Amino acid sequence: MSSLTAATRFSVLDRSRTREGGTNAQALQDTVRLARELEGLGYHRFWVSEHHGVPGVAGSAPTVLAAAVASATDTIRVGTGGVMLPNHQPLVVAEQFGVLESLFPGRIDMGLGRSVGFTDGVRKALGRGKDDADDFAVQLEELLGWFRGTSPTGVRARPAEGLTVPPFVLAMGEGAAIAARTGLPMVIGDLRNREKMQRGIDHYRAHFRPSPWASEPYVVISGTVAVAATPEEARRLLVPEAWSMAYSRTHGTFPPLPPAERVESLPMTAKERGFYEAGLAGHLAGTEEQVAHELETVLKETGAQEVLVTTSTYDREALLESYRRLATITSG
Repeated sequence: MSSLTAATRFSVLDRSRTREGGTNAQALQDTVRLARELEGLGYHRFWVSEHHGVPGVAGSAPTVLAAAVASATDTIRVGTGGVMLPNHQPLVVAEQFGVLESLFPGRIDMGLGRSVGFTDGVRKALGRGKDDADDFAVQLEELLGWFRGTSPTGVRARPAEGLTVPPFVLAMGEGAAIAARTGLPMVIGDLRNREKMQRGIDHYRAHFRPSPWASEPYVVISGTVAVAATPEEARRLLVPEAWSMAYSRTHGTFPPLPPAERVESLPMTAKERGFYEAGLAGHLAGTEEQVAHELETVLKETGAQEVLVTTSTYDREALLESYRRLATITSG
């Protein structure tokens, strides 16, 4: 293991992916179980996500799920990757994180994104439009103000006011500029488009303004990492998610994860095959030695202080085994 990898924090985002033949309840329970396992393996953070109306994702209420994860663990940091701020009133988000921080002091992270609903129907149900994402910077400023007691309304966010819950900006598109201007840590992906990711990181570092939340830039790179005994086994871990992504691009809906063996026997149209093969490419996948080498390269390129691993697959035991193998790389 390189000293660079040893000096880097490794964390996990679990998207509570549903599996063919499984239930939403199982997916959420799997997330909580995984958090317990990863705490034992020494991972730094465990984050959960926000999706609405997606058949393949059970995690629609990240602060509720974060509470369940935090109560099932003792030391690992717990947070959101992320709460999609345009979907919510900043006061309510501040209150939710204030409650979490009060219950689990010193362990809660507030990862924040600017996405709105995946489809027109979801956006309508949330009372939001596509343009609401453009208000993210204003909403972010309002949210942080609730913690610092600077709201011009005279209202106090209880129990959030006076608490420090580390905020992170999920940088997609405009996110890097907003993170830099606001002086917040940034989470940026994905590992499949290194050039675009590097441009975002360079802009963030060049324009970063120190803030009460962070005195210097802090970069978390995110993406899929799969480690197995052979390169072929590592690649099979990527198959279910690659197919779900291909299906969503060609059918407009994001389905539960299928078993890899079923995907490998499926007939695919040329368009589906193209999206599927693209979904398998560019990730960090292979044996411990191969992934260690790739990690060292990407960490040298980006100078990132942390890696947020976002792997999803059908076989939960194989996923846990991948995280075990990754932990041996990152901890020596």
